[in-house]
Amino acid sequence: MNTKVRSYSATDRDNAMLEAVARYHGMNKSATIASLVRKEFWRVFPRGAGLIKPDRGAKVEAKVESK
Repeated sequence: MNTKVRSYSATDRDNAMLEAVARYHGMNKSATIASLVRKEFWRVFPRGAGLIKPDRGAKVEAKVESK
């Protein structure tokens, strides 16, 4: 039995999907994970969260409040 050492938990299938996405984008797995987290973070928190603020000059959509 071969043991696989990873610094994160993932099934073999998840790891294979991550490798495929990383290869497609020409990045390593770590950079791919960081890129995906970054995209999801800004989707969920377009104005930032806590100490994490949008980059200077970033276009931030105005939030429309319903009455």
